[in-house]
Amino acid sequence: MAEKIKNQELTSVEVTETIIERIEKINPIVNAYCTPTFELAREMAKQSDDAIKKGEKLGSLQGIPISIKDLIETKGIRTTYGSLIYENYVPEVDEIVVKRLKDAGCVILGKTNTPEDGHKTATDNYIFGETLNPWDLKRTCGGSSGGAAVAVATGMGPLALGSDGGGSIRIPASLCGVYGLKPTFGRIPRISKKMAFSTLSHYGPLTRYVKDAALMLDAMAGPDLADKYSIPQKKPNFLKALEDEPKKLKIGYSLDLNVKACDNEVEKFILDAIQKFQEFEWCSTIEKVKIKVKKALYAFSIIVATSMDYDYKPLIKQWREKMAPELVKMIDAGTMFNTFDLIQAESYAKEIDNVFTQYFKKYDILITPTTPIPAIELGIPYPSEVAGKSSPITGLMSFCYPFNMTWNPAASIPCGWTNNGLPIGMQIVGKRLDEITVLRVSKAFEDLQPWQDKRPSFN
Repeated sequence: MAEKIKNQELTSVEVTETIIERIEKINPIVNAYCTPTFELAREMAKQSDDAIKKGEKLGSLQGIPISIKDLIETKGIRTTYGSLIYENYVPEVDEIVVKRLKDAGCVILGKTNTPEDGHKTATDNYIFGETLNPWDLKRTCGGSSGGAAVAVATGMGPLALGSDGGGSIRIPASLCGVYGLKPTFGRIPRISKKMAFSTLSHYGPLTRYVKDAALMLDAMAGPDLADKYSIPQKKPNFLKALEDEPKKLKIGYSLDLNVKACDNEVEKFILDAIQKFQEFEWCSTIEKVKIKVKKALYAFSIIVATSMDYDYKPLIKQWREKMAPELVKMIDAGTMFNTFDLIQAESYAKEIDNVFTQYFKKYDILITPTTPIPAIELGIPYPSEVAGKSSPITGLMSFCYPFNMTWNPAASIPCGWTNNGLPIGMQIVGKRLDEITVLRVSKAFEDLQPWQDKRPSFN
């Protein structure tokens, strides 16, 4: 699409109008976009085509439409965080990542729906309501980048920008049958006014093709002095890196991470995918591994709850009755912990980091399910059990959130569909700073088992 727009075989205006027409048709069914910006998109598309005609310097995503998650601040466009508190908030500046996408030539279609402050693995809030899974409108699309994943899955935009603080890109990617990448923490600069998820949340792409994720990552990645956590090294060319196959790799896989098992259909498709990896010449080793992850849930929960309590302390008294009950419970839980608890949680997080540091001294890639079960029914905040075992509130996140604490790059790629027609995602985790290997392995699997011909039936 980018090449055709640059050559004017297609214009950005034509592409944008086609997608807007589709959004107007499909979005009332699934509720992926919460704040469409169609007039802005038309204006940006025209400006893009004019720049091409004038021979101006073009961006890598010149004229390509994109959606932005409603947790990410956008200049002049309402950013609600899915919260009545911020219902009428309009930022005066773009976040760094949004500015970079604009500089690359993107056309902004609008903001996509998210749960309040991205606090859970379902996408609904008191302003915009519930976002539905396009494969089964009675099921969740996941969260918190649920609107972003649904937009891509339904053809309401080729690219989506999401964020991931505990699986929020990978979980909806898995449940909606698209590709989602959480890069290494700091690969994409992030500036936030809030403490919650401040050292856990990663920005990243949701797409239908691995190469599109690499192209988008090229536009977003790179250091910025405004974010002290941003990686100072010169960024690789991720798209160009996909021209080469992976080098000889050692791959380990786990179906539980010593935390939770997964259901039978998920296990079957992950094991089928593992068998397929043996067909690759570059896969020198693939074997089941035992990884002992202790106190992961304890550490993650305390870090998130205490930071949520900090952020909302000035607001909770006034807004409690107008906030999501699960978020209120999380904030209240944060008041129960003291400084010792927080430091202990951070100590456990460091131990978890050490476990995976040792693992990646021996292996190049870790394969797990993305979620232990397919999409659950709407209205259920989390699964009550998985594979016959009781599940905590973080049940859908069990394979994802450890890598928000360790900062490893991790992707979810579709690897099968259940008998009921629901997508199943496989998680591909790499060494810190090594998105290239994650992308190459993802691309190799995509080539072997493409999924893009599958589309939700209501289309």
